[in-house]
Amino acid sequence: MIIQRPSYIKQLLSKQWNGKVKIITGIRRCGKSFLLSTLYKNYLLGEGVAKECFIEVALDKQAHLKYRNPIELYKFILRQTSDINKRYYVFIDEIQLSVKVKNNDLDMSLVDEHDKDLLYTTFYDILNDLMARSNIDIYVTGSNSKMLSSDIVTNFRDRGSEIRVYPLSFKEFYQISKLEKADALEEYITYGGMPSAVLENTEIEKKKYLIGLHKNVYIKDIVERYKLKDDELLDALIDSLYSSVGSLTNTHNLANAASSIMRRSTSDHTIKNYINTLEDAFLFLKTKRFDVKGKKYFDTIQKYYAIDLGLRNAKLNFRQQEKSHLMENMIFVELIRRGYSVDVGVVSISKIIEGKKKQSQYEIDFIVNTGHSKIYIQSALNIDRDEKRAQETFSLKNSGDFYRKIVILDGNSKPWTDEDGITYIGVIPFLLDDSFLY
Repeated sequence: MIIQRPSYIKQLLSKQWNGKVKIITGIRRCGKSFLLSTLYKNYLLGEGVAKECFIEVALDKQAHLKYRNPIELYKFILRQTSDINKRYYVFIDEIQLSVKVKNNDLDMSLVDEHDKDLLYTTFYDILNDLMARSNIDIYVTGSNSKMLSSDIVTNFRDRGSEIRVYPLSFKEFYQISKLEKADALEEYITYGGMPSAVLENTEIEKKKYLIGLHKNVYIKDIVERYKLKDDELLDALIDSLYSSVGSLTNTHNLANAASSIMRRSTSDHTIKNYINTLEDAFLFLKTKRFDVKGKKYFDTIQKYYAIDLGLRNAKLNFRQQEKSHLMENMIFVELIRRGYSVDVGVVSISKIIEGKKKQSQYEIDFIVNTGHSKIYIQSALNIDRDEKRAQETFSLKNSGDFYRKIVILDGNSKPWTDEDGITYIGVIPFLLDDSFLY
């Protein structure tokens, strides 16, 4: 089965021939290579682009092994795109397998120690050169931790254009699932949206695939890239983060939690470094806390969310299936996937208790920054009682402003608005309607 991903095709088309390298990033096995070499290519073929105008290099293939040398890759692309009257699409898969090659034209003895890296030619160098050629449109993907780093765009300076690919959204999953909406949601919230896991036929095979993927691909990549010496600490930290999705935390609390699991101490600094590696590998997404009334960020406490619930659940052996936390995680990733910047909101309220002034903080799950405005979103399984509804909307009603306010509920309920102007909608229609927040 071919899973179509039209939203990414639209993004790629919007960046065609923009004079930049299109850098397809994202967690391993989320479909980056398939998107480029099959879906995007087939679309362009259907639009009349000739087959000979595609120059494809897969650096993980034995036939293209010599092109891991960036100089050889450069020469090959120049040969294949020599006709200046044609426009070529250059696809390079697994670019991280490219090695750096010493430049023998430079005298090493004359180079300052701080500039030793300049003695080598890398794929960044050759791509920065190739993108200046008007008849070449360049796209690269990478599938291991050397490529899965937020600093790759920096290496292309302002001449790299990133397309971040995520596991399948619920909408993408539902369209191929052949399930009723409610059943599809339960399946998705349990096994997530990794394409190969979705295509497995049985629950046993889905679990087996996800467990193996997490252990043998992601963890191995992270350990190799960062030369981590403590696999046990990394494992304990991941368990702590997965167990606390949707909960406020900081490096000190995570260090204590990881230490408890391992039954030995670790430092806040080490935990911070390990978290950075997990974010660079796209296993986790972080959001900051924002003081709604004070208009400032809190620096020490954040929330972390799993990029894919299937991977999260597999790592925890499908325990800790609290739906409220899973739904909140799912909504957050969907908002990020749609391109929004998202914060956690904090509303501070002063109360007089026993004659003393006391400051209390109430949370708004998500502040969605739309560029010109904000939208407040609360995730709640239900508001079946008046007390529950009051609890879930208290922070929204006391934000002190008039931004749009939404409560996303479990289920398939259509949107409706109460007397306070707060809109309620089921999580299913919210996930299926990309334009709901417009």
